Amino acid sequence: MVKKYKEIAKSARSRLIKMHAASGASHIASSLSVTDILVALYFNILRVSPEKPKDKNRDRLILSKGHAASALFTCLAARGFFPQTLLEEYCIDGGRLPGHASINCVPGLEVSTGSLGHGLSIGVGMALAAKYDREKYRVFVVLSDGECQEGAVWEAAMFAGHHKLDNIIAIIDYNKMQALGKSKEILNLEPLAKKWQSFGWAVKETGGHDIEAIIKTLKKVPFAKNKPSVLIAHTTKGKGVSFMENKLLWHYKSPDREQAESALGEIGCL
Repeated sequence: MVKKYKEIAKSARSRLIKMHAASGASHIASSLSVTDILVALYFNILRVSPEKPKDKNRDRLILSKGHAASALFTCLAARGFFPQTLLEEYCIDGGRLPGHASINCVPGLEVSTGSLGHGLSIGVGMALAAKYDREKYRVFVVLSDGECQEGAVWEAAMFAGHHKLDNIIAIIDYNKMQALGKSKEILNLEPLAKKWQSFGWAVKETGGHDIEAIIKTLKKVPFAKNKPSVLIAHTTKGKGVSFMENKLLWHYKSPDREQAESALGEIGCL
């Protein structure tokens, strides 16, 4: 089964490379970074159904790092929420898929994101509502590491810990880079795990490209009774394409035709 998930991730990476090359959109490295996390979620962890995208009992997923929308779209399409041909309309004039996650553009999207720092607050609100309504759905929020420099993230973290919201799970795509440099040089987050613990969260860490480890870890949520859970997933920005990995240039740069072909060759999906 893990082999199947790896093939899905490989296919998702190839599609998003083509999407960025065709549209000239930014944030390809951010999308490559989070792909394995989203594959693990959509194909194993989340209780969701493409046939019933608005089922009240569904798990909710919020991609707070909404600039990685191309990775989200490829996973939603692969999971059957909409036809894969629609991916050709990513971030082009008149297209139905925007550069940032936007509610109602396709089935399966819960909220509009991309203004960093807001996703966890929204997710905490959903989790609190589930507790009040005695519903069993869980809320997963995928954040970037640079986003964790935002004060709103820590307000939401404090609120979730105080209210013992063990139905919310934050996952940090910890690639240690952001728009203008290395995260530790712009505003150091360490000790990141201890910060979350101090806000009342149960914390685990894993390799963010090890799909098997991600699934194994998230199968055990909540990590502790009466505590929100956070998984710090250590990733590589631009994962899978050697000339993009850990290269700041690719936060905003899009590949030309030759670069796209080279990237697809490395992934094995020409």
